[in-house]
Amino acid sequence: MSQHSQDDALQGRRLAVLSLAALGVVYGDIGTSPLYAMKEVFAGNHPIPVTEANVFGSLSLFFWALIIIVSIKYVMFITRADNKGEGGIMALIALALRTTRERPWQSRAVMLAGVLGAAMFYGDGMVTPAISVLSAVEGLEVAAPGLHAWVIPLTLVVLFVLFFVQRHGTALVGAWFGPVMLVWFSVLALLGLANIAAHPAILAAVNPLYGLEFLLANKAMALVAMGNVVLAVTGAEALYADMGHFGRKPIARAWFAFVLPALILNYFGQGALIYADPAAARNPFYLSAPDWALYPLIGLATLSTVIASQAVISGAFSVTRQAMQLGFMPRMEVQHTSEQEQGQIYLPAVNWGLMLAVMILVLGFKSSNNLAAAYGIAVTGDMVITSLLATVVVAKVWRWGWWRAGLLFSAFLSVELVFLAANILKIPDGGWFPLVAGMGIFVLMTTWKRGRQLLADRLQGERLELLPFIDALGSSPPVRVPGTAVFLNADPSGVPHAMLHNLMHNKVLHERVVLLSVQFFDVPYVPEIDQVEVEALRESFWRVTVRYGFKDEPNVPAALATCTIAGQAFDPLETSYFIGRETLIPSMGSDMAYWRGKLFVAMFRNAGSATAFFRIPSNRVIELGSQVVL
Repeated sequence: MSQHSQDDALQGRRLAVLSLAALGVVYGDIGTSPLYAMKEVFAGNHPIPVTEANVFGSLSLFFWALIIIVSIKYVMFITRADNKGEGGIMALIALALRTTRERPWQSRAVMLAGVLGAAMFYGDGMVTPAISVLSAVEGLEVAAPGLHAWVIPLTLVVLFVLFFVQRHGTALVGAWFGPVMLVWFSVLALLGLANIAAHPAILAAVNPLYGLEFLLANKAMALVAMGNVVLAVTGAEALYADMGHFGRKPIARAWFAFVLPALILNYFGQGALIYADPAAARNPFYLSAPDWALYPLIGLATLSTVIASQAVISGAFSVTRQAMQLGFMPRMEVQHTSEQEQGQIYLPAVNWGLMLAVMILVLGFKSSNNLAAAYGIAVTGDMVITSLLATVVVAKVWRWGWWRAGLLFSAFLSVELVFLAANILKIPDGGWFPLVAGMGIFVLMTTWKRGRQLLADRLQGERLELLPFIDALGSSPPVRVPGTAVFLNADPSGVPHAMLHNLMHNKVLHERVVLLSVQFFDVPYVPEIDQVEVEALRESFWRVTVRYGFKDEPNVPAALATCTIAGQAFDPLETSYFIGRETLIPSMGSDMAYWRGKLFVAMFRNAGSATAFFRIPSNRVIELGSQVVL
């Protein structure tokens, strides 16, 4: 075999492995939608009558939603809008902001839209584990109606175990995600084929005219149905969000070769079953299986929904860390669960907060039918915002121009806005929950961003220029003591407040002084060669700049270990880190509303320490405080 053939074979195997892994991580959410999507149309809180026209019309809408929203919009277009290989709402914000820097009002609009999209992601992330696991466990009611009382307790136990094991990382169980989901999608396809074989006429529903006739003939009822059709495409945003882990090709290949056919076959199989037996609409997924397969199917479905929930939880960790490093959220404790994979992280605050919200949803809504009313509005809101931001990127970054980009995404928006309008009808039935949760997170994120800007402005007013200050020290030098002092300094050309307080109280400076500025950029990763820059100043001062992308993991000691200070390698045992810590006092005359000022102060007080965030040894840190009136 030639070298070229060997390379092609190796690349093919790697693509196959990545495609299998993508099945487990990317497609868990959308892959478990058959558990509840079709049931909700004909047996939900607002069911539509089981007639031939309604079954064929609904199936047609399911099919074309998967084609237009997932296949064309996300797989063919959105996944191409990558930020150096990374996807997700934060990457899209970063791309869009690059095109609007000269127009502050556009930058602000893009930032607010992106933050709202991220907030909606959290709202969706609360509902997904609840509805997925609950709908799987509800199969017990089909197998043995007497087990109804055990559905909620078992759901809560499964969810607790899922969140409890997060601190151990996903490396151990992650190896099983792909194979389990491979079995799951195979079962979906086989169940669908069995029912389609009994009633092959159902395949005619691929004709879009059935969907159009259904919408035109039943205007009010059709809008309710569209609110349930969107359940079939929940999870589509994961294709883009997880692109950095697998790449575009494996995600696209897994979708077109396996996931899309399996989903279509299963939905059409459920439609065929309902068409033949309208009573099966109460739970068409489980009733499409033979009696002997029910319990194994419940076990497989529960395992698959746990995998789907795991992807949402991991996504929440990833989005939170990205938001922290782009300045939209306060620092939180980040634990690294793998020494090999830098993307495997665990945020205790996010994990337990998400678990609490999910369990409240299960206890409050009690069934997947009720939860379906809360599901969808956050997803469609996120989809609309993604389309708007992608229009900016396609028009300016891809240089398509506004009219071509607008024409393309207006086609997607015309569908998504109908989905959004349909889901607005669900607000009284539970759709308010993800909206309230999302808006709460939006307020927190915008308050943090605005508060940090205000704090920086206040500190800027007390700023001293660095170079004249060093010259003044040269003319009247303080006592110098052995060792290296590292002062964290947000403003590279200003004097750190911690240094001023140290001089004021201790009257000394170390023989080597490093002024360290950490900068975050709107790219996923900064190459190692560009990560650290050292500049020698006068009087044994050095200015060090460390640069990170929004997916890099900050580690200040590791970055300094690559430096040479005063001709010597950096010695961590002879180094002290000085960090300024401000005490904030809100005021009535501030540029920020008083209640938001109080909120920002509370967030600031409870934010994680810079010591932990930058992975600085706590026994080498000295904190010096000051008061700042906002």
